[in-house]
Parts: sequence; C-alpha cells; structure tokens
Amino acid sequence: MPYGIGAALTWALDTVILSIALSSSVFSSSAQAVALAAFTSTFLHDACSALFTLAYMLLKRKASQTLRALRTREGLVILGAALIGGPIGMTGYVIAIDNIGASYTAAISSFFPAFGALLATVFLKERMKSYQWAGLLACILGVAYLGYSPAPNIPGDWTTGIVGALICVFGWGSEAVIIDWGLHNASIDDECAMQIRQTTSSLAYALVILPLLGGWGRALDIVFSSALPVIALAALAGTVSYLLYYKAIARIGASRAMALNITYSAWAIPFSLLLLGVPPEPRGVVCALVIILGAITAATDFKALLGKKPD
Repeated sequence: MPYGIGAALTWALDTVILSIALSSSVFSSSAQAVALAAFTSTFLHDACSALFTLAYMLLKRKASQTLRALRTREGLVILGAALIGGPIGMTGYVIAIDNIGASYTAAISSFFPAFGALLATVFLKERMKSYQWAGLLACILGVAYLGYSPAPNIPGDWTTGIVGALICVFGWGSEAVIIDWGLHNASIDDECAMQIRQTTSSLAYALVILPLLGGWGRALDIVFSSALPVIALAALAGTVSYLLYYKAIARIGASRAMALNITYSAWAIPFSLLLLGVPPEPRGVVCALVIILGAITAATDFKALLGKKPD
C-alpha cells in the first residue's frame, strides 16, 4: 500500500510543477511555441525521466536486464504499451494541463482506471460486477458535468483541455491493461518495465513526433531557458511515481494499485493551492470526488482489497 500512496503523491506533485513550467514565457513567445507546447514539454519531461531512470538502473547494475527483456515477446508488448501511454496519453495530459489547469486535469484523467477496467472486460475477458459498472457510470457523469460548463480562471480553452484529458484517459487506460498482462505473463522486472516505458516514450518524441512537427527548434529553445530545470524537477517526481506505481502493480496487483494511484487527483488540489495559490472551485471539488470514488469503484474488487478471496 505505501507504494501506491507514494505514486499518487509524487504524480500529483509532477502535475502541479509541470503546470508551473508551462506558464513560462518560452511556451507562449510565438504562435508556434503555443502550438507545440504540449509536444515539446512532454518530450523534455519524458527525456529527463528516461535519464533519471537510466542513472537509477546503472546504479543498481540492472540496465543489462532491460536490454535482455527487450528481446522477449513480453518486452516488445510493454514497448507497445509505452507508445500508447507516452506519446498519446502524456501529450493529452499536458494539453489538458495547459488549457484547464492541474486540478481539473488530475480529476478527469483519474477516470483511466475505470476505462482500463472496461478494456480488461472486453479484451482480457475479466468480469465487471454490477457495482463496478455503477462506478464507471458515475465517472462518465462526473466528467460530463465537469465539462458541461467551463469554470472561471482557466488558463486556456476549456473544450481543448477536456479533449486532451480524455485522450490521456484512453492512453493510460490502454497502457495499464497491457502492462498488467506483460508483468504477469513474464519474468520481466517491474523496474525494467518502467525503464522500457520511459525510454520508448522519449525516443518516440525525439525520432518521430518532433521531426514531423518541426518542433526540434522549439525544444532546443526550452533546453536553454529557465523552464528546463522546472520540467526536470517535475520529471524527477514523475520518475519516482512510475517506479512506485510499477512496484505497487507487481506487489498488490493492478486493481489495488490503480485504486491507490488515482487519488493523485485529490492530492493535486491542495498542491495547487500551496504551490500556485489557486483555490479550488466548489463544482470542481464535487466532480473530482465523484470521479475519484467512481473510478475506485469501477477498477477495484473490494473483496480483494479487503483481503478476501473473490468469488
């Protein structure tokens, strides 16, 4: 349980720190800078995280295990999951932060475990109980109500932010199901899986996405700006979060790990207040609670959570 709670706290911190970085003038100095902000910031975030992860694995003398894992079928499956969760999910996440702020982004993206539970039902033939379907419905209603009427004082376009958050839900929900399969169908270490994820995501941005968008020039501008240390700090928190999250999945199972991890949306609200001085809007708090509780209900077998054998 401590791993799951730690993952939630550090991801909430990542979310808020990244929103501080995105407020830097380097992301709004031109129309191109604004258009590419989500892609350049996500690339630098994941690149910094990949470097932190590499340093960690080298210190533990486990980097060679990751290379061996990549030569297995399960390792390649985890690589595919990384592409979905990284370039797709993380870009949507940053688009949302840039447009609707950290608190609302955290609340909506916390829906991803419920979506993952739905995918597991369809593709992994896992059954969802009636209360889990009720939780899924509560999540959908919470997201719909939060997106129906834009709250005041958001940094960008409300609709764009909501769409970005939902893309994040798709990417992370899909990734979680694939990673769950990979970790339980092979002897791949959870730390190796995490390194594959972060490295694959950063390379996909560096070699494919940024060249296609002509974004390398903007990325280099950010590297030599005051925003880079802030992005690196967010990435450090994110690296710790992924490390703890994968450990939680390996030790207590995906359902309980996701149930604990998605509480980051609740922690992001006080972090936003403390670090940004942004008070939460009452409607947002209510919707956040509905989404969190609904996601926990949809993604969790409560008998397993209580230590009882499931039916």
